[in-house]
Amino acid sequence: QVRLMERGGGLAQSGGSLRLSCATSGVNFKIHDMAWYRQAPGKERELVATITSAGTTDYVDDVKGRFTISRDNARSTVYLQMNNLKPEDTARYYCHVENYRLPYWGQGTQVTVSS
Repeated sequence: QVRLMERGGGLAQSGGSLRLSCATSGVNFKIHDMAWYRQAPGKERELVATITSAGTTDYVDDVKGRFTISRDNARSTVYLQMNNLKPEDTARYYCHVENYRLPYWGQGTQVTVSS
């Protein structure tokens, strides 16, 4: 059974930092590309950052230079370091993986940035 557990959300001030983590189980983590998405109230879920199994990263333009995605294959965990947070980063953040072409999501973790 595939499980993803996000942690690390919370309240931050504008300009502050948070580090999200997503622990996985039930998948061969090291062979999978991983992704972070976010969904703000009233908006569609959007892709934030991806990391391939080889460690190649990509980011949506809004977060380039502020967010860093990384992975620890020994811990089957993917991280999202978020620096210089802005109020528009306020959203619920979700970890995502595809296993045998099926998408899996965690329950998400809420990030709220105050101005």
